Amino acid sequence: MYYPGMRQIGREGEGRLLKVNGVGKVQVRPDVANVNIGVVTQDENLEKAQQDNARIMESVRNQLVAAGIPEENIQTADYFIFPEYDYVDGKQEFRGYQVTHTLKVTIDDVSQTGYVIDTAVTAGANRISSIAFTVSDPYQNYQEALRIALGNALANAQTIANTMGLNLDQTPVKIMELGTAPVAPVQSFQKAEALGAATTPIEPGTLETVAKVEAHFQYFP
Repeated sequence: MYYPGMRQIGREGEGRLLKVNGVGKVQVRPDVANVNIGVVTQDENLEKAQQDNARIMESVRNQLVAAGIPEENIQTADYFIFPEYDYVDGKQEFRGYQVTHTLKVTIDDVSQTGYVIDTAVTAGANRISSIAFTVSDPYQNYQEALRIALGNALANAQTIANTMGLNLDQTPVKIMELGTAPVAPVQSFQKAEALGAATTPIEPGTLETVAKVEAHFQYFP
């Protein structure tokens, strides 16, 4: 993104040009958690494995809704059916089928993440494949980081000018954002299985939003 200067002494190049970078960082607490909650069932009979999975998953879904998760925040992420085999004396022997159904659950109150996981496990879930923390309004955080980055660029330019004994026009003639458009930062934790601790402690920590700019200033001897 390009920002034209609000005031210019003249066209860029009439004075000598100073190019500096600015960086702004904002630390925020995540307010949204996304958790993949799965049910894995096994049976020699595929239909039986599917029926068991559907029954348990229905219980999990109902308990999640009862715990305060809106239905629109629960959606299927994956559904897999795998044949399983054992190897006996170098020979492959069919053991049965594994059916895995995974839900992506969005939790709008991160403080309830552990409770939601415990609720799902109590209802029959036996796989928690990931926990990802993010923010609901990343653009607001980016705007604050961008403001800091602009101030950092000006401070860098002023430091250089003061050190070199130069007169700096503090209004930049050009500002360019560096990098991509703001996106929600994500902090992820991978865990293959979660099988029913009494109370699951979940600590979301903090997330960092970063903005970078390049600013062009005119200076005069």
